[in-house]
Amino acid sequence: MKHLLALAVTLWLVFLSGAAMADEGSCIGCHAGLPGKQGEESIAQWRDSIHHRHGVFCVSCHGGDPTLMTMEAMSPERGFVGVPEEGDVPAFCGRCHVGVEEDYHNSAHGQALGAGGPECVTCHGSHAVQIATIELINPQDCSRCHDYGRAGELRSAMEQTEIMIVDLEGELEKLHRHGVATDVLEGRLFALRNDFHRLLHSVDVDKVRRRTADFRLKLGDIQNEVDHHRAELGQRKLIGAGVVVLLLIASVLFGQLYRNYREQEEHARRRKNRN
Repeated sequence: MKHLLALAVTLWLVFLSGAAMADEGSCIGCHAGLPGKQGEESIAQWRDSIHHRHGVFCVSCHGGDPTLMTMEAMSPERGFVGVPEEGDVPAFCGRCHVGVEEDYHNSAHGQALGAGGPECVTCHGSHAVQIATIELINPQDCSRCHDYGRAGELRSAMEQTEIMIVDLEGELEKLHRHGVATDVLEGRLFALRNDFHRLLHSVDVDKVRRRTADFRLKLGDIQNEVDHHRAELGQRKLIGAGVVVLLLIASVLFGQLYRNYREQEEHARRRKNRN
């Protein structure tokens, strides 16, 4: 039975490994041998990206057939779309990030697309994509295109709410480690975080300020539930500590009773021997 279980586990791991290889497939196999951005550099960046951590492989963005080891893998018939032109980047990324694309096109950035304005890759990169935070709004990056003043106002308007989100993520992680079921709360927070970060793409300071109160109210509701779970956890710890103390006291009393019993038994034996 143990051998069958070990074989089943091995086959499952082989299947998972094969699935991953199928996703990477010929893309990595061929491009790994190429220098610079067409090969090793981009692959290393992608492997360290949020896309890779969430199972977004080459084929997810560029299409094609990673099971083929020939140039046919990059044929239009196989769904290959390659690298988009600058003006097509928002639509390229928007296949997954639908709401963000809409906000971008309605923003000052989107209105300047094709006339020197930034698109997704300008701020997020193409392969080294990391989890989005307001750290993306900084003097070094924003001043590549314009003065940081307005961008700084946008960051200031978002900063306190972002701190609330990060703190809640940390608290939920701690509760999860202590055995509290946090899936529902994590899902709510994840959705709120994504909606809040959509505001960033509007690059509209006034809009951010108008919406901030609503986000903080919803984050406050999550915080209240987190506080409730923490209080329950604290009570369980107190009860657990009380049980431990009672067990220790009971152990001491039992030990004392046992010693008394043994002493009485020994005393009775000696008296019997004397008689």
